[in-house]
Amino acid sequence: MAPASALDVDSAAQRKRLREAALRARQAMPEAQRACLTLRLAAHLDGLMALLQPRRLGFCWPYRAEPDLRQWVCGWRVAAPGRVAALPVVLERDAAMVFRAWEPDQPMVLDRHGIPHPAAGDSLIPDVVLVPLNAFDDCGFRLGYGGGYFDRTLAGMDTVAVGVGFELGRVPSTLPQPHDKPMEWIVTEAGAARALP
Repeated sequence: MAPASALDVDSAAQRKRLREAALRARQAMPEAQRACLTLRLAAHLDGLMALLQPRRLGFCWPYRAEPDLRQWVCGWRVAAPGRVAALPVVLERDAAMVFRAWEPDQPMVLDRHGIPHPAAGDSLIPDVVLVPLNAFDDCGFRLGYGGGYFDRTLAGMDTVAVGVGFELGRVPSTLPQPHDKPMEWIVTEAGAARALP
């Protein structure tokens, strides 16, 4: 493997600083404010889902003060027959995730980060995936937690990726890497917009 250039190392350090700053700001937000912003974000999701019309919707269990979309997903799911909500499952490190159908009160297990996911079930491919954002830019690039799980998963999946997060994570650029997969849409409490080309 070729040695990392000074530019690569500097970019990685900058990306780490952006990620950590976004996480600190989000986790410092009072819970009541976060809940209020999540309601506004969910209202914008209503409009986007009406446009995209998914039957199978992937989303993530809230982690480290991310928007908690569980109640909104439950409402979306029961609003029309045949809708399926799904959660990602990490089966092995450094591999793509799979999605399993989720229903409230079904058996769940914790992954190595303590995030719940369905204990069993067939994998499915969501029509739309709601991807959590830490830092993100107008071109749809995001910084997750650095594991690359969503990049690997989205690379092999025919789905619409919708980034969801709070405006406080918006940055001029996430310094995207060649393997990074941009979101097609970004939804925050300020609105829903297509990522810039």
